[in-house]
Amino acid sequence: MARSLPQCVDTVIIGNGPSALILSYILHGYIPYYLGGHYDAILDAKLRKEPNLLHLTDDLYAHFASSLRYSTQALPVNTLLDTLIRPNADTEVNPTSCIEWRYEPEKAISHVAIGDTEHAGGQWADKPVSASADIGTLSYAEQLSLPGYSYADHVATLEKQDQCDFVRPSRTEVASYLRAYPEAVGIADAVFARTRVDDVCRIKDGFIIGSLGIRCKHLVLASGTFTVNIPPPLSLAPVAQLDSVLEPLLVIGSGFSAADVIISAPPTRRIVHIFQWAPETRASPLRGCHHTAYPEYATVYRQMKLAAIASNKTRAVKSPSARRKSNPYQNRDWTLYEGLPNATVVDVSTNEERGTAIVTIRLSSGEQIEREVGGLDYVVGRRGTLDFLSTNLRTEILTVPDQLAPLNTNTLISGRTLRAKAELSLEVAKNVFITGSLTGDSLIRHAVGGCVFAAGRIMDTIPTTYSPDCTPSPTCTSPRSTSPTSRSASPDSESPKLKRTTTRELTNGHADLHLDRRKLARDVETVSAENRAWVGSGWWAGGLGPSSA
Repeated sequence: MARSLPQCVDTVIIGNGPSALILSYILHGYIPYYLGGHYDAILDAKLRKEPNLLHLTDDLYAHFASSLRYSTQALPVNTLLDTLIRPNADTEVNPTSCIEWRYEPEKAISHVAIGDTEHAGGQWADKPVSASADIGTLSYAEQLSLPGYSYADHVATLEKQDQCDFVRPSRTEVASYLRAYPEAVGIADAVFARTRVDDVCRIKDGFIIGSLGIRCKHLVLASGTFTVNIPPPLSLAPVAQLDSVLEPLLVIGSGFSAADVIISAPPTRRIVHIFQWAPETRASPLRGCHHTAYPEYATVYRQMKLAAIASNKTRAVKSPSARRKSNPYQNRDWTLYEGLPNATVVDVSTNEERGTAIVTIRLSSGEQIEREVGGLDYVVGRRGTLDFLSTNLRTEILTVPDQLAPLNTNTLISGRTLRAKAELSLEVAKNVFITGSLTGDSLIRHAVGGCVFAAGRIMDTIPTTYSPDCTPSPTCTSPRSTSPTSRSASPDSESPKLKRTTTRELTNGHADLHLDRRKLARDVETVSAENRAWVGSGWWAGGLGPSSA
């Protein structure tokens, strides 16, 4: 029997992915407390005065910007919670957490988390592209854990304890973990799936979810920025409808999704791959993938690079794919791969009888070629949407201070759209919060900070910057700012402040794909052992150290 939704709650979370689940866990009364022991003496001293992290303030991470220890890629509040949960996580295996989640049911807030996927997990429970769900994630297993029930705990229930450290679980395995999470931590009563949210409006005393008839005081947007595939141009739409698996597959895209499609295609299927190639100005995110940590992506990038090199030579030069017939990662014949850097489809004609299409392609050299294909995967990126909000509410959320250009509220949104507002506050409109990838930080490990902030505001432990009688903006009459953010023409414009997030966005938030963390941890342990041996030898003190005492 289907559960019924309440008609009135304090908070509605739109989405049921990782950030929605984390926030639901906190709103159920699980409060994060600092236990001590963090290596940062400044941070440790501040937190010992107020260990309840729902009381967090900006001064806790004010010194992060001047320290090389902390990531500048993520929002400071997300970096803060990440380093407290996993201190030295990039160089230690299973570091001891500095946080304890204490159950205080008297602090619980009534809420629901609503998503339209088949089960809890958000985009992880969805299948956005026609790629295998068994491809390893970019994050390692230990970076995918949510509070109260870690990925290691989940794997232990499956009797696979050895599959946690430095393992990249598959999309299927992560989806299984997130599906089990609500029941495992006792929040399943508030998490709903297969439910579409629509017609969300602001009313006098809060918000109403028109499609479901739910009223609430606080609204949390955890709907993500990866729910919609950017559609192909109309000229390519007929090719996208084809499904002749015996004919070549046309793949258009330069990133991870394109690589996933290529990796997932039958090893004997011919691939025609059109991709952007501008390594000096906008390199493919695959470029940074370490050849041992991410061998499948490194292999695809190598083929793209060889194709780009060949495109600058005469046609008499031997095809790069012919020189490398086997894939070190899987049994693929790369002579069946044809990479076409910076090429453009200029014409399409379909053959309904054969179920194929002839595409005319203009190469970067200006030459035109024709290829017969039996399908298309147009994977140039994914975006999110706020079309479930009323126009007025979308305008309120998307408008930045001192808006100069007309605002188009119907466009798809990316991690950059709300980044400028997120850097000021995750309360992007009065009683409206964003979490997860909507903040511009797409990694699960960087989702906790935003959830703690939102929970602190919802529980009234972190004061709001909005006055009681002022709805659209934090201050009713805000002075004009001279910051790059306030001068941006639109929320998705490329202002100087936003440009530094581009690389992170291209790599889905990962700044360490060039590293093999397995080797890094081993190297750190080796150096530590050598240092211990050196200290123990006494030679550092002229032979008067501990061993000679």
